[in-house]
Amino acid sequence: MVRPELELHQQIEVLYSNHHGWLQGWLRGKLGSAFDAADLAHDTYLRILARGRAPRPEESRQHLAQIANGLMIDLFRRRHIEAAYIEALAHLPPAAMPTPEQRALIIEALTEIDTILASLPAKVREAFLLCKVEGLDYREIARRLDVSVSSVEKYMVRALLACCATQAA
Repeated sequence: MVRPELELHQQIEVLYSNHHGWLQGWLRGKLGSAFDAADLAHDTYLRILARGRAPRPEESRQHLAQIANGLMIDLFRRRHIEAAYIEALAHLPPAAMPTPEQRALIIEALTEIDTILASLPAKVREAFLLCKVEGLDYREIARRLDVSVSSVEKYMVRALLACCATQAA
């Protein structure tokens, strides 16, 4: 291992040994589940490893809590998406049901779309959804949002670029 990489691993090892129990307990209190807490604690340390830098010792718990909190939000959003998808599946005939593998891929895609949409400003997101989900044309969207048609065009370009950027990454 290269020296800086070795130092990072040592820092993370110290961070883990000093704070893992606390982090898992904090998450268990927030989530009410030891299994979810263990998963998110693990993912928190993976996130730190991926970033390539450990927090300063005096900021360790705050840093861990901030990352874990973001992961909890992601978990809750994913569960909300899964529940909505399962509810939608209940209206399908048995022959049209997707396989478990297809369901997993669809939920993953829906989660990615949700992340993209959440990153957009409200009017951009609303214009995109009105166009793609409700099938409205730009004039009708402009009327509903009380903006010009050229603004709707710009909103759509921004939303589509966000989708393409995520796909390319």
